[in-house]
Amino acid sequence: MRRKGLIFLSLVVFALPSFCEQKGLNALDCPQLMAWVAGGVSRQQLEKRIVENGVTFVTNGATANNLLMAGVQPELIQVLRDSKVLSGGADAICPAALVHANELIRQKKFEDAEPILQRLISADPGNAALHFALGYLRQQQAEWNEAFDNYSDARDLMPGSSEIHARLAYVFYRFDDGDNAIAEARTALSIDPKNAEAYRYLGLGLYANTQYSAAMHAFQESLARQSNNADVYYDIGITLRAQGDMKAAEAAYRKAIALDPRFWEAHNNLAMMLHDLKNYDGAISEYREAKRLAPHEASIRNNLGNTYCDKGEYDAAIAEFRGLFKMDSGWERGHDCLAKAFMAKRDYQSAIAELKLAIVQNPTGAAEHRVLGQALLLLHQEQEALRQLRIAVQLDPDSAMAHHYLATALFNTQEFEAAEREFWQTVRLEPTANNHYYLAACLMSMGRYDDAMGELETASRMAPGQDLYRARKEELLRLMKETARNTP
Repeated sequence: MRRKGLIFLSLVVFALPSFCEQKGLNALDCPQLMAWVAGGVSRQQLEKRIVENGVTFVTNGATANNLLMAGVQPELIQVLRDSKVLSGGADAICPAALVHANELIRQKKFEDAEPILQRLISADPGNAALHFALGYLRQQQAEWNEAFDNYSDARDLMPGSSEIHARLAYVFYRFDDGDNAIAEARTALSIDPKNAEAYRYLGLGLYANTQYSAAMHAFQESLARQSNNADVYYDIGITLRAQGDMKAAEAAYRKAIALDPRFWEAHNNLAMMLHDLKNYDGAISEYREAKRLAPHEASIRNNLGNTYCDKGEYDAAIAEFRGLFKMDSGWERGHDCLAKAFMAKRDYQSAIAELKLAIVQNPTGAAEHRVLGQALLLLHQEQEALRQLRIAVQLDPDSAMAHHYLATALFNTQEFEAAEREFWQTVRLEPTANNHYYLAACLMSMGRYDDAMGELETASRMAPGQDLYRARKEELLRLMKETARNTP
């Protein structure tokens, strides 16, 4: 990948061709038009290019049919019919292989389309639009390094293309490189100030740099030039959520979905936000729709399983994660949530197996070590429980729960002094009635009845309605009296 050279070029954006040179681009032939369409260039941008620069072919019935098969919209075909044809224009030569590649890309059969585009590029290496189309194909597969190289090749062949610089801006955004994303987007806009896609990617670059207000302005500029773009509303939703405006973010996501009901990412992101707001039913509904639209997308199933866990629908969570791991055996998330579900079902052996997998994937996860320790305690495997709980305390020394369960394990192995220290740490971190009660129980076992009584009285004052504390106080009083009678 040739990123370093492009970084230098993108930082000197105004040394590149002006908007006037964009207007001087060559007229389009049929293969170029199809390649730009394959690369996802919007109809509005292509219409503008055709009107300004013309075409080299006549759009007759056979050509129109090939273009339709390649995914060219009927509105654009009408623009072609009405456009100026350069002197000497002839019937279009539209390669059948390129028509087929376009069909495969529209069907998301990217692996089948790639070798066709590679062969077309080998036959016509100077066609920037073909390199651009291949970059888009790699982009759809999240192969960002390869997409960067393909778009760079297209840029080198056609430096005056606003569309190419806009796509490089998007790739930089995916590299989490906001500065260069902004630079490339501004280069695209210096070439074509009406490029709605470039404004969108400028907004994403600004978003990456946490310049949220400026990002929102760029998104609005994009919508002013190409209204009703679901992708832009989705980006607005992400930005508003980052700003903490959940109500407006929800409205933006719903607008994106209204414009494109098959936009599974918008359903997924809306569901994540609803989950954060503890609207679990709403989140589950959106995740289910996202799953229906993208049944092979593992992240949706993972998110849905987590929501079932948090709602307490453990059977549904177990079924979701089992389906996920069957579909994608290498998936590395969700084991902690599945363990939580098994714990709730009292299937401790299954929970332990899932927690061990979670720890392999996240060795520094204090919560995973703690819950594993809890499960081992329930199966009376005290020594292994002690080991896991000591790790949990070491990783998160401010976790009252970790100290509590470590104290419990130490108590079970009759290491009372060490248990007392951990119970004191628990009380210090969370001085609840229950924690004072457990400390009292430890002190009673050590024969320190006066100290234990003090802790039980504290627990009773904090929770006067708790009958257990009163009963233990009465038990302790009887024990203290009996001890006093038996003492010489």
